[in-house]
Amino acid sequence: MAFDPNNLMQDRITDIGPPKYDRFFPPVIKENFGKWKYHEILEPGVLVHVAESGAEIYSVRIGSARLISVDLIREMCDIADKFCGGFLRWTTRNNVEFLVSDKSKLQPLIDHLRSRGNWFPIGGTGNSVTNIVHTQGWAHCHTPAIDASGVVKAVMDELFEYFGSHKLPAQVRIALACCLNMCGAVHCSDIAILGVHRKPPLIEHDRVQNVCEIPLVIAACPTAAIKPKKVGEMKSVEINQNRCMFCGNCYTMCPALPLADGEGDGIAIWVGGKVSNVKSVPMFSKLAVPYIPNEPPRWPTAVKTVKKIVTEYAAGGRRYERVGEWINRIGWERFFEKTGLEFRHEHIDDYRLAMTTWRTTTQFKF
Repeated sequence: MAFDPNNLMQDRITDIGPPKYDRFFPPVIKENFGKWKYHEILEPGVLVHVAESGAEIYSVRIGSARLISVDLIREMCDIADKFCGGFLRWTTRNNVEFLVSDKSKLQPLIDHLRSRGNWFPIGGTGNSVTNIVHTQGWAHCHTPAIDASGVVKAVMDELFEYFGSHKLPAQVRIALACCLNMCGAVHCSDIAILGVHRKPPLIEHDRVQNVCEIPLVIAACPTAAIKPKKVGEMKSVEINQNRCMFCGNCYTMCPALPLADGEGDGIAIWVGGKVSNVKSVPMFSKLAVPYIPNEPPRWPTAVKTVKKIVTEYAAGGRRYERVGEWINRIGWERFFEKTGLEFRHEHIDDYRLAMTTWRTTTQFKF
């Protein structure tokens, strides 16, 4: 059976996998696919895209949590049915965009959303803080050092004024990963909140031989920090603490090696990353705060730290200058002075395999 790239559905015998994306395009997008001329941000959260044919489509972006109920999704769909012909989409940062092709329904949609108070906040475009992309946290994952949804809620409550406005020099992308396995985009975000473990796994020797395959546990460690050990008559393992990097891979293989710890687990703050190739090359984020204790349910120290960074950047950044570009311009010493953060020995990068010549950009210069 030959695959025909021009007829993707030919001879398809299952419905496994996603349906073809253009089945869900609004008619105006399907008719002008690949022929869009420009777009403008009319106000925070409201964009218009104009095609070469003169056709227009408006998108109204609202903030949404990552974990939401089916009832809320149905309510959003009802709004889309009423104002947008049923068309809406979710962005990669968990915002919701209502796609309006009839301009006469744009303002009624905006008025309806605003009449709901903060249930459907409009914003997240241009020079703003948009939704925080984050990982699972305590809600689902088995190796987190911190919660995800709780920390994100507390931080966004404090930064909400920057969501529905264009007060910032440029866009600020915030990400959260609840452990170093980093399911979130913390390596390339303007501000990143990272859960860190500081203690190796606890070895429950009386359980290891009963619930774990010891060779599998040893093989799962990426730094070869685990080796077999006899504890009395029990077959168990031993962990070299100097080699352990607290990734939790062994706990994934063996539930008798729990990693979570009330004293050791906490938050690190990273700054200055970006994916964009505009103005300057893409950048990896760098450590700003090595450790903040877990403080549920509102994490006041972490929230205060993130807000201080954002407010200093808002006050000192130049137009179109991302957080990392602002820091590079004023210097790291000045950054620590302005934010009141402490410079510690953890900030000194002594990783001997970190190459300084990694190319992360298409801007090759010789």
